[in-house]
Amino acid sequence: MASPIIDFLLTRNSAPIPDLKEPAPSDAEIATMITAASRVPDHGRLEPWRFILYRGEARVEIGKKLAALAEQREGPLPEGRRNQELARFSRAPLVIGVVSVSRESPKIPQWEMFLSGAMAAMNLMIAANALGYGTNMISNWYSDVAEGRAILGLSPQERVIGFVHIGSYQGPAPERPRPDPAKLYADYAGPWVG
Repeated sequence: MASPIIDFLLTRNSAPIPDLKEPAPSDAEIATMITAASRVPDHGRLEPWRFILYRGEARVEIGKKLAALAEQREGPLPEGRRNQELARFSRAPLVIGVVSVSRESPKIPQWEMFLSGAMAAMNLMIAANALGYGTNMISNWYSDVAEGRAILGLSPQERVIGFVHIGSYQGPAPERPRPDPAKLYADYAGPWVG
């Protein structure tokens, strides 16, 4: 049985970030992508994630702040590295930050909330791809430091799931080696014995 959805999923891949160009998704398309991203398992209906849009001049300002933070942490940066930091968020026309928002729950563990956010990130990418855009998700060093997260608009309690770079892409995206699915699953054979 042929299925366009399965065909789409079996060919999904990430586009190189520097190749993501204008035009970016429209506001209506962004709303559609966020709606799709929100349709993930969310036990307890906690909405343990949120989205931050980085677009326009804000992307350049963030780059300046990240370069300054990198120099504060490491000392003077070589020109190539400084330029890399300056362009972190301006290589694609739209970057959507997917943020894990910790919620208090007597039933739902924190790791499950984080996974719900990861599923939201994947749905966001699939929705953008379905609308004809290229995507790529990264996290990078600034996700792991409090000062970096603050620059990017996260509260001290929040964590980065990923930054989804989105833009128009003249594909196809380069293929990479994929795992052999036959090696990834097996029938249950009883409790683990070490």
